Amino acid sequence: MKAYRLLTGEDTSAFCHKVTEALSKGWELYGSPAYAFDAASGTMRCAQAVVKETDTPSYTPELKLGTL
Repeated sequence: MKAYRLLTGEDTSAFCHKVTEALSKGWELYGSPAYAFDAASGTMRCAQAVVKETDTPSYTPELKLGTL
């Protein structure tokens, strides 16, 4: 099964660490990152999609993607 996650966060080093952690666990970047201004909080927000091939036989909504 191929798993998909969309990592999001404020434009800080913490977001970069979140993406780096996912890559170190075998996730691969999928597409380009997104960057937008969040007017409600007055901050820039980032998003990066990642995918990973897993041994999980099939998808269920209870699946904890962050633990794959």
